[in-house]
Amino acid sequence: MIAEWPGLAPTRRVLPGGCVVIVKRSPTNPAVTFNVAVRAGSLHDPDGRLGLAHFLSRVIDRGTENRTADRIADELDNAGVALSATTTRHLLTVSCTCLADDFEGILELVGDIVMRPIFPDTEIETRRREIITSIRQDQDSPAVMAVETLFGLLYPDPHPYGRRAKGTVETVDGIDRPSLQEFHRAHFGAPSTTLVVVGDVDESRAIDTAARVFGSWKGSSPVVESLPPVAAPESRRQVAIPMPGKAQADIAYGFTTIARADPAYYDFWVMNNVLGQYALGGRLGDSIRERQGMAYYVFSAFDANVGEGPLVIRAGVNPANVERTISSIDEEVSRMAKEGTTERELAESKQHLIGSVPRTFETNAGIAAFLQTAEYFGLGLDHDVRLRELISNVTREGVTEVARRFLVPSRATITVAGPGDPASR
Repeated sequence: MIAEWPGLAPTRRVLPGGCVVIVKRSPTNPAVTFNVAVRAGSLHDPDGRLGLAHFLSRVIDRGTENRTADRIADELDNAGVALSATTTRHLLTVSCTCLADDFEGILELVGDIVMRPIFPDTEIETRRREIITSIRQDQDSPAVMAVETLFGLLYPDPHPYGRRAKGTVETVDGIDRPSLQEFHRAHFGAPSTTLVVVGDVDESRAIDTAARVFGSWKGSSPVVESLPPVAAPESRRQVAIPMPGKAQADIAYGFTTIARADPAYYDFWVMNNVLGQYALGGRLGDSIRERQGMAYYVFSAFDANVGEGPLVIRAGVNPANVERTISSIDEEVSRMAKEGTTERELAESKQHLIGSVPRTFETNAGIAAFLQTAEYFGLGLDHDVRLRELISNVTREGVTEVARRFLVPSRATITVAGPGDPASR
């Protein structure tokens, strides 16, 4: 029962160099998941080197001061481990899952990768080709182009949220070994790093191992993440991205909203669930896809962050249905702002969100991601316990207020990517 949830109750330690270690023992199966998150996301890409953080994530495991790329691959293969390195706007995270018996050796390997990469030139060129191929594939995707164009409009330069995380073909072409080394020196260090360990490992064993691997590491202190203010547009904008030969048009319709630290976050979370998440896609899915049959997919996504995050409504439609779909989105957005939720919608959405919390903790990876997020945003080690109450306290008045403040169709930004001039249809 949700009411009997005892809480994760993880252990948290700060190592001498400043690295934060969070451990949750979970003996359900003989495996351990851990991730190492460094405050070195794409936010820190310098002008002229967009995509640098993403590039570094692709080459960080291709050789260290102590290991060649082949040796790293062999050690991972022998342990049956797949390593993942990902970037967001604010974080670069290296993560994996291994058997509990292999924990010490794999954490030592990952520590070597994070702290001492050497970025061999041959590996840089291989990854460069792969990244450029990925960028060109994105340029051929209406869905990606609609979203990236929308973000560029919502967050114009110099705001980093509007930049393409992978960079451009031109900026990726200009990234070299010295620029990767300088980025690593500037942004990787114990004070910028959080290690989360979840699985069949005793807390003291995990902390002792982490101290042996990361305890003497110092490196750079976190760079202050300065975000310029976001000015909400005063008028509606609609931009077309012609992509001849495509059979589908993709719509991205959005607003800038609030930061994660805003007390209205939980009101907004519930409101978004009602609008475009619950069941088959909330009100948007019920109206546009189920009843009108106009969309191949439709949903909304809310991404509060350190800065004011976006709420984005996305839909994939027949090009002939673009304007009808946008009009229907306008109607649902306006209705939410004017009327808020019904009592039934509110109750069902809150029940759904509360019920989804324990499901998040069914895997070690889910627990690790939750704890990493809680640490990054300063939500507290007991956030999982308080989360039910935070959601339960959301009211219809709170939902209506955030919808009224932010969901204003006359100030919406809309991008449409597809065949011909899809926005003119």
